[in-house]
Amino acid sequence: MLGKLLVIGFGPGSFEHMTKRAQDAIQESDCIIGYKTYVELIKDLLIDQEIISTGMSEEVSRAQAAVHLAEEGKTVAVISSGDAGVYGMAGLVYEVLIEKGWKEATGVSVEVIPGVSAINSCASLLGAPIMHDACTISLSDHLTPWDLIEKRIDAAAQADFVITLYNPKSGRRTRQIQEAQRILLNYRSPATPVGLVKSAYRDRQHIVITDLKHMLDHDIGMLTTVVIGNSTTFLYDNKIITPRGYQRKYTLNSTEQRLKPHERLRHENEPWALHKGKNDMVQHPEKCKEKNPERSSLQIALEALQKVEKNFDKSTNNKQMQQKQVVVNNPITSIFELAVSPGIANKKFTSKQMMILAEVVGDEGSMEYTPHHQIILRIPTSNPDLITKKLDDVGFLLEPIGDVFQLKACDFCEGEKKDSIPYAEELHEKLSGLDLPKELKVGFNGCGMACFGAVNEDIGIIFRKGKFDLFLGAKTVGRTAHPGQPVAEGIEPEKIVEVIEKIVHEYKEKGHPNERFFKYFKRVGNVQGYTYKDMAPKIEIEPAPCGD
Repeated sequence: MLGKLLVIGFGPGSFEHMTKRAQDAIQESDCIIGYKTYVELIKDLLIDQEIISTGMSEEVSRAQAAVHLAEEGKTVAVISSGDAGVYGMAGLVYEVLIEKGWKEATGVSVEVIPGVSAINSCASLLGAPIMHDACTISLSDHLTPWDLIEKRIDAAAQADFVITLYNPKSGRRTRQIQEAQRILLNYRSPATPVGLVKSAYRDRQHIVITDLKHMLDHDIGMLTTVVIGNSTTFLYDNKIITPRGYQRKYTLNSTEQRLKPHERLRHENEPWALHKGKNDMVQHPEKCKEKNPERSSLQIALEALQKVEKNFDKSTNNKQMQQKQVVVNNPITSIFELAVSPGIANKKFTSKQMMILAEVVGDEGSMEYTPHHQIILRIPTSNPDLITKKLDDVGFLLEPIGDVFQLKACDFCEGEKKDSIPYAEELHEKLSGLDLPKELKVGFNGCGMACFGAVNEDIGIIFRKGKFDLFLGAKTVGRTAHPGQPVAEGIEPEKIVEVIEKIVHEYKEKGHPNERFFKYFKRVGNVQGYTYKDMAPKIEIEPAPCGD
């Protein structure tokens, strides 16, 4: 039986501003998946659900895990702050489902539960800044090209939208908000009111009222939403107000109105509208009184000729307008990422292979050397099939990168110790590129010397005296890194592939998103009959934050 995906927007973060349906959906779920900060915000609503929380930039793994659990029959809540359909998880969940061939009639059930987005919650704290036409623009260029973001800011500024900027600044992205201000000052007064709201309706809520010229004098970060008024927006008693336009028809300081209710929608009282205040449907009395005089054949012919010429001019103008029409097309720029190597056992590149690498990467792409017997390629392209064909033709081994299975084999003493090579090749054929909760590297050494360091990978396999030794759960990075735990000796060659397959598939099915294999082994305590033992160094080591 298929489960259900509840994609929940829980609003700004306070329970008072969370919809009842959002609260009920969280409590009826078997599993909660979300960014760590968001899980913390809803902790008082949790009962005994399974919690899967990950950090920033792990949205894809969260969506994939949610779909996987729903396909197993669970009710899964995928949580977003604000509204799940506004820079939230709703679209990504659907994209992951589409990649799997999902159909609404036969696939898992999906319910998107709306929430109060930042543009609304922040506006309520500032006054009424978005009473007229408004738009939202994210300044994050991690997924959207900056050139396109610039065009959107420019267009919105020209069109006099009230603009709300999401993701305005982070530790690494500091110039984007400066560029946005520069563009806006081309079209708006420096005195245009601006509201900066940080953590709306949360414990650390902070509000600043400023203007376009001075907005960068204040602290702006990832938790800040920037609301920028239009040309009519004004500031009154520390409230930002954008008029709707009622003053065009109504007297706001008097109960006596100039226009009666039946007069307010007449064309002559709306000269600013598309019709310019003219009513083409009204027949003028003097025209109605005119009677059509008898016309001669010549007059009829001349009138017909004028109509033909008029229609011809109109048709010509339409064609010219069509020729001038510019179709806006901003396709998503795809960066094709893959890893290449000379082979499983072969570690030597040919000159032809190196030339092809330079050709396919070109000036726009990049090549990155790694210590994992691979070169990673990142190539902007609309035709990845052409690239893979060129690389395949010169004998490259192609593999996906990311959170996948990778076999790291030694060179088998340049092929001299070749007895275990077929087992390495079989493992690669069966498991290479398999999607996993986190990248998983399997070290494979062809003799007991283990000179390529298989024991220091997530899973280590060493061929010794005609059989295999197995090591599990190495911690591969950090100052507390350690080799894998020896869990078995003398595994028969014909069984080694099956043993590894079972371990990897268990990790795939039960590991949490972004959970490394050694953490999974520690959490569950037993993998395929192999019991976990702590291999961490016994001395106390001070934690070192990133950057130290």
